[in-house]
Amino acid sequence: MIYGDKKTGIIVTGATGKQGEYHIGLMNEYARQLGGRGVVAGVTPKKRGQTVHGIPVYNTVKEALKEQDAAAAVVFVPHGAAADSIMEAADAGLGLVVAISEYIPVHDTMKALAYAKMQGCAVIGPNCPGLLSPGGVKMGIMPAALFSRGNVGVISRSGTLTYEVVDELTRAGIGQSTVVGIGGDPVIGQTFVDVLERFEKDSQTKAVVLIGEVGGNLEEEGATSTTLPIVSYIAGVSAPPDKRMGHAGAIVEGGEGDAKSKIARLKKHGVPVASRVSEIPEMVRDLFRCGC
Repeated sequence: MIYGDKKTGIIVTGATGKQGEYHIGLMNEYARQLGGRGVVAGVTPKKRGQTVHGIPVYNTVKEALKEQDAAAAVVFVPHGAAADSIMEAADAGLGLVVAISEYIPVHDTMKALAYAKMQGCAVIGPNCPGLLSPGGVKMGIMPAALFSRGNVGVISRSGTLTYEVVDELTRAGIGQSTVVGIGGDPVIGQTFVDVLERFEKDSQTKAVVLIGEVGGNLEEEGATSTTLPIVSYIAGVSAPPDKRMGHAGAIVEGGEGDAKSKIARLKKHGVPVASRVSEIPEMVRDLFRCGC
């Protein structure tokens, strides 16, 4: 469990909005099943005194921390104020922010991530599904019913592909240690390299599935940064050049970042690449069989 466990207290910003309220309920339902703490406070300006699923709401993160013990924040704030919410959580001293919010302007994201880094705060996202450590903690919107506890980490730029891969692994009897959706925007906080560095130090994680897509070179950087055995999958083999595919960061520009060249470079580095999601479980088993 690389970002928290069932003892980790969570603050949700944007708690009284439709998405914030809904997912507080799901996060705490999962926490209750584990005997964990889950979301201990919500934050929405001018809404102090309200409650969401029995959780007290405060005006600011600092105000919440005066009365509640928390180490992480999950951001459901609309895009126009989401960067400020990330910086507020970092400024309050939290060590982790999971930014679910999408459509945050790139320059706002750059400013927020730079400030969080100065404060020693790790940011996952934005525009991501969050993270889930089976048997430990859920921060974000991942559907917990698909997950099972085990020794395979998963890192992904795509939310829906994350769920597909986890479902395939679980159905094949392969449990997960922690699953992290890093987001598909052009500028994000934690990258494949950052998450893999944490997996390297995690005694539970024995192998990693890396799920990428067209655009940029984050996948290659991650795959070549670790000694952990990796299976990868790159979406977007048929993506046309110079056309954004789903995520703002999923675009092939200037002949770089296309799926086929990514796959070729990963294979050159000895990283097995699945051509279909359904192939991933057997490829993971092969890693364990060969002791890679």
